[in-house]
Amino acid sequence: MKQLIESMEKTLFGQSQNIKLLIAALLAGGHVLLEGVPGLGKTKMARTLAELIQGQYRRIQFTPDMMPSDITGNVVFNMKENDFQMVKGPIFCHLLLADEINRTGPKTQAALLEAMEERQTTIHGETYRLADPFFVVATQNPVEYEGTYPLPEAQLDRFMFKLLLDYPSADSEKMILQRHIPFSNEQVKAIESVCTLEQIREKRKELAQVVVEDSIVEYITAIIRKTRELPQIQLGASPRAGIAVMMASKAWALLDGRSYVTPDDVKLISRPALRHRIILSPQAELEGATRDQIIQEALASIPVPR
Repeated sequence: MKQLIESMEKTLFGQSQNIKLLIAALLAGGHVLLEGVPGLGKTKMARTLAELIQGQYRRIQFTPDMMPSDITGNVVFNMKENDFQMVKGPIFCHLLLADEINRTGPKTQAALLEAMEERQTTIHGETYRLADPFFVVATQNPVEYEGTYPLPEAQLDRFMFKLLLDYPSADSEKMILQRHIPFSNEQVKAIESVCTLEQIREKRKELAQVVVEDSIVEYITAIIRKTRELPQIQLGASPRAGIAVMMASKAWALLDGRSYVTPDDVKLISRPALRHRIILSPQAELEGATRDQIIQEALASIPVPR
């Protein structure tokens, strides 16, 4: 896992924490929503991860005229065989990039709900199991809202993390430019895989051995319940959010080489795991409060277990 993180960091500069969170979500069996302006490497991040783990990668460019069958597949009549035939859609892969997911309508967005939660999809009454692992990385642009359809809460709650990609630092941006100078030592090289899908499955099994003490469970419960009590929050986090925080904390501990979860793991995971699951009150929004700030306030108000 350390080699996987390092390989991604060599390709994507200035995104170390987001890379580690992305891999943590993969190990924990979650999905990730990437939000950032164009050109920050959202698509490259997903494609690089798929290549490094030898996973089957598919990319769907979401558009307003897309239908659910364009994602899941459909049953078509084969005139040569004189029979109906199942044509699988791009959802049958290991890593699915849902590019600009908010550019398609709710009906098409809903085609992903069953797949993301139950790892299966239903086509004309027949249920088909999806690949193991099945990992969805969705992207959206936070600036351009014309012609978009905001993701409903039910859809957002299926994502383990919402990761915010920001502009790289000056040093990171310089390294990005150097990699694109022709004939230089920093020229882009072909990506070689560093682990297999079987190794990812084995790592997932190791999550069961990561210890979460009762004090940590109570800490996570207190955080989730606090989001429902703060006056700045109109809609708090669901029980599914608590499960996401706990599983992601276990994955983060595993990536750090530990067999136990600490309160610091929970604190770090809470922002990306909760920022898309809460709705601020109109008053809080008028005052310019952000979701990350409110989550930080909630964390600060809860005693940390020793």
